[in-house]
Amino acid sequence: MNHATVLPVSLLISSARLLIERHLGLAWISGEISNFTRAASGHCYFVLKDAQAQVRCVIFRHRSQLLDVVLKDGLSVEVRATPTIYEARGEFQLTVEAVRLAGLGALYEKFAALKAKLDAAGWFHADRKRALPTFPHAVGIVTSPRAAALRDVLTTLLRRLPGTPVIIYPTPVQGSIAASGIIAAITAANARAEVDVLILCRGGGSIEDLWAFNEEAVALAILQSRIPIVSGVGHETDFTICDFVADLRAPTPTGAATLVVPDRLALRASAGAVGARWRKALERALELRMQDLDLISRRLVHPAARIRQRQETLARLARRMARAAAAACERRQSALLPTGRDLARLFRTAPRQSATVAEARERWRRAAGERVTALARRVGALEQSLLHLSPQAVLERGYSIVTGADGAIVQDAGALAIGETIGMQFGRGEAEARVTRSTTS
Repeated sequence: MNHATVLPVSLLISSARLLIERHLGLAWISGEISNFTRAASGHCYFVLKDAQAQVRCVIFRHRSQLLDVVLKDGLSVEVRATPTIYEARGEFQLTVEAVRLAGLGALYEKFAALKAKLDAAGWFHADRKRALPTFPHAVGIVTSPRAAALRDVLTTLLRRLPGTPVIIYPTPVQGSIAASGIIAAITAANARAEVDVLILCRGGGSIEDLWAFNEEAVALAILQSRIPIVSGVGHETDFTICDFVADLRAPTPTGAATLVVPDRLALRASAGAVGARWRKALERALELRMQDLDLISRRLVHPAARIRQRQETLARLARRMARAAAAACERRQSALLPTGRDLARLFRTAPRQSATVAEARERWRRAAGERVTALARRVGALEQSLLHLSPQAVLERGYSIVTGADGAIVQDAGALAIGETIGMQFGRGEAEARVTRSTTS
């Protein structure tokens, strides 16, 4: 009697699941979405079908949050999924990891391959990219005159820096002839050399719509351009080969306009801030100079007062010298008194030495007189030197000091008004005069 092996349903289904997952593995599968639902848990369920068959699909929440495609019924897609069996119901299904629109897979692969190739060739390196001019004399735009984004770019340029010349190099930006047109526009801009910066302008669209900006020939034209190029193609999430080759990428066409010209309001604010700092620095410098002037003016002395000061100093020195001479004579006389007494005693005891004592006394008297006379001559010489150096001596030689109505010394004829009364101090006496004419050198 043969005893056949009996398998539980769960073991059969799990074994079939393992066989399918190991044999088929992860694959790309195309079809049309139907019966799409999103559960409260965040998981997505739908049926992927074509004309001959259909299969249930599930996308778990952590995967669905990363999708770039909005799933809906009737949408033709390509899914990257693992074929499996949902054991609880014994149903064959696909566990989806990624979704892309049908037909885009080849374009994405072509885009990725070209990007890797040009990156390896150094076309994307930052060290070969040029800085944009801070204040461009003219801005060029490579776009279609009918492009919807062109109006936004022109409006932004006009708002940020009015008066900047804008030259449009017309070309199709979508379709089979777009790539050659873009190349021709970039070449013409470089040949005419009438702008300082170029904007590649194109609004958003699908990868097919933007494909002209993924052509290697267009990237080569951008690489060889002598004029810096800003790529303003598509929306912020769109990337093209031109974005990587261009000297600068803008998230949108409008963003490109903000990159190529400065904002006049920001410039005005910056200039105002610089002007305020200069004005404050100038005011501070003037205040310091005014303080220095006040300090110097307090040190100024009127010539007449300076003469009186010199005269008082001279008189004081003369009195000090006279007192010093008198004190020196008194000291010498005091020093001679003991000697005189000794001499007198000697004279009394030795009359024969009286003549010698008298002679010595005479010598001492003459020496003291000559010393006093020499000191007096020195005082006189110093007095004459001081007199020669005094402003009064200058006045004695025919010069005069002119003062205004406020008593201040006048140094500049331009400071006098016609008809103004002025005072003049001479070597002897003073006088007043009225200004009838003045000239300045």
